[in-house]
Amino acid sequence: MTEVLAAMVLAQNAVTGAMARVLPRQLSERDPLVRPSEHADFQSNVALALAKAAGQPPRELAQALQQELAGGVVSSTLSGAGFLNLSVDDAQLWRQVEARLADRRLGVGEPLVGTRTVIDYSGPNIAKEMHVGHLRTTVIGDSLVRVLSFLGGDVVRQNHLGDWGTQFGMLIQYIDEHPEARWQGADPGEQVSVLDGLYRAARQVFDADPEFVERARLRVVALQSGDEATLAVWRELVAVSTAAFQQLYDRLGVLLTPEDSAGESTYNPVLDEVVQELVDAGIAVDSDGALCVFFDDVTGPDGEPAPLIVRKKDGGYGYAATDLATIRHRIRKLEADRILYVVDARQALHFQMVFATARRAGWLTDDVEAVHVPFGTVMGPGGTPFKTRSGGTVRLSELLDAAVEGAREAVADKPHNLDGEALERVIQAAGIGAVKYADLSTSRAKNYVFDIAQMVALQGNTGVYMQYAHARVRTILSKAPQDSLDAPVDASLALHPVERALVLALDGFDATLREVAQELEPHRLCGYLFALAKAVTDFYGACPVLKPESAGVRANRLALCRLTAQTLARGLDLLGLQAPDRM
Repeated sequence: MTEVLAAMVLAQNAVTGAMARVLPRQLSERDPLVRPSEHADFQSNVALALAKAAGQPPRELAQALQQELAGGVVSSTLSGAGFLNLSVDDAQLWRQVEARLADRRLGVGEPLVGTRTVIDYSGPNIAKEMHVGHLRTTVIGDSLVRVLSFLGGDVVRQNHLGDWGTQFGMLIQYIDEHPEARWQGADPGEQVSVLDGLYRAARQVFDADPEFVERARLRVVALQSGDEATLAVWRELVAVSTAAFQQLYDRLGVLLTPEDSAGESTYNPVLDEVVQELVDAGIAVDSDGALCVFFDDVTGPDGEPAPLIVRKKDGGYGYAATDLATIRHRIRKLEADRILYVVDARQALHFQMVFATARRAGWLTDDVEAVHVPFGTVMGPGGTPFKTRSGGTVRLSELLDAAVEGAREAVADKPHNLDGEALERVIQAAGIGAVKYADLSTSRAKNYVFDIAQMVALQGNTGVYMQYAHARVRTILSKAPQDSLDAPVDASLALHPVERALVLALDGFDATLREVAQELEPHRLCGYLFALAKAVTDFYGACPVLKPESAGVRANRLALCRLTAQTLARGLDLLGLQAPDRM
């Protein structure tokens, strides 16, 4: 790919070059301080920042820089006490459009080539239905997978299923004692729904009957020791649940597959080895019969040191041991350069202790970055926890059903020429996309209210609005004569102000994706796409595309439409949303 430099990079390079010719070396290598501006394409206040060190009045230094910029692709004017207003040459901007259209990657680089990132996300529990609490980890994690992969990274998806532990001894024992409780059926989703109910029933007995607790404990021992009858039931629970999860993943349009599953049971065979390694290193120590790791800087509410319990008093292993085995595996076996844990913010202390322990053990070195990617909570109306009317957890499948019906109502009166099947595909894409976009467009650190009416609105920063913006541009292109679509860009034509604004918006795609990859914040991409959608709306509102004043102008404007449609479609895909051509 021939590198396509963004307009801002061109402006930065131009000012840096002028600085090198005007200032001594120790100053010329400073940041040129080029930023977007309302007064021009960009503005630099580097003259004000360096004037004192250069021993010159700011305006005088700015004039010297302005003279060096004269005649290049970036022109400048002087304003105020020494601001440089920078404008990129029209012909250069048209060449930018042409170059991006000729590149299948739309001018986006691949800065992550040669890196491997492991992303841990979704993580539902076997024999339990996915619920609203699994939404954010799944869609945020999936978007990060897509963006990092597109930027050239080698990304390993990891679905850390909850498939081991005491709860399975409890459930399997309950199933064994209640042969009338049939859960097998044709649809995996329905089977898991029944299993979820059986789990709740088993929990009630477990909490009330000490004798059942003992039988469940023995069943756990049987499971862990490899009893074939117990393992057979457990394998069936895993198979049915995995199939049910995949139904939801396919419906959500996320990339996870059964091959990405690496549940807690994966690491069970190495837990003894992992913990012994910590004991031998003096990292895990005995504390009242349990093996714990203590930290100088981690204390509990009582002010006492808060331990990471790697083995309980009864000899059993919990989440800490499994997570330590997991991070060791991802570093040693998967050879990760970066490990992302897309898990809600309430687990921050847990991951702080796991990462610190892994560093002390020598597994997590300076060459590997482990990051907890926290997120807020999905709230119900009024900002209260999102629950059903009976106070239960909202099932993810029901949430998606409600969103699709909301989309159906929202587009019911919208004129279209779609037949029944095509219309249904659009409604499904709009409903599912609305849920995902509402989640992703919110800063992941914040809570947000799940409001279907707002999510499916045709105006504002919503998934449906973004999909309509893409479809409208595609409609314009579908009406254009083929010879105009095939015509080359004429770089000699002057840019209309809204054309210029659209070109500059398109130029920001690469920088936005790099920010998402660095900050792990998909809402930055949502904000970019929303701004791009508004820019193209302003463009075709002010500039006739199909019937302009000349064939050359029409070809250039169609080129802008093509690049915009491709950028919107690619951006929506990186969020995990479909981009229908018609709506």
